[in-house]
Amino acid sequence: MKMMIVSDIHGSAYWCRKMIDRYKEEGADRLLILGDILYHGPRNDLPEEYNPKAVIEMLNPLSNEILCVRGNCDSEVDQMVLNFSIMADYSFLNMDGISVFVTHGHIYNRENLPSLKKGDYLLNGHFHIPEIVEYDDYTYLNPGSISIPKGGSDNSYMIFEDGEFVIKTL
Repeated sequence: MKMMIVSDIHGSAYWCRKMIDRYKEEGADRLLILGDILYHGPRNDLPEEYNPKAVIEMLNPLSNEILCVRGNCDSEVDQMVLNFSIMADYSFLNMDGISVFVTHGHIYNRENLPSLKKGDYLLNGHFHIPEIVEYDDYTYLNPGSISIPKGGSDNSYMIFEDGEFVIKTL
């Protein structure tokens, strides 16, 4: 299975379009969204081509391919217009035998770890900085942000394929 992992679209139709084009180019089987889909958030500037309605129109046709967790900028009203579930705070996925705790990052992250078993992976967005860091007990993953990268990073996403996570840029 090949999975494209993204976070923090923040209502940018421009970057959502690029993300979907790349998803198709990658030939991924699933799109895992780590939250913050439609709203830009009070701490962020408006992303390029801010248009949540256009983002809805682009994502809903892919609803049967999307897995998602809720970000701190996602709400029940967002769930009313999206055809895929966005309200889970976290999920545990078995990805080719790798146990991955998937969350947005505003609740569980490196500073507030969830219950992890030695060898588990923690995958979250929220911080808008792409990272893959191996610790003694777990591996930390962050795909960065599709639309509002921070820390001098590029607009990025992650691919999981054949048991390996790789960060890529748009």
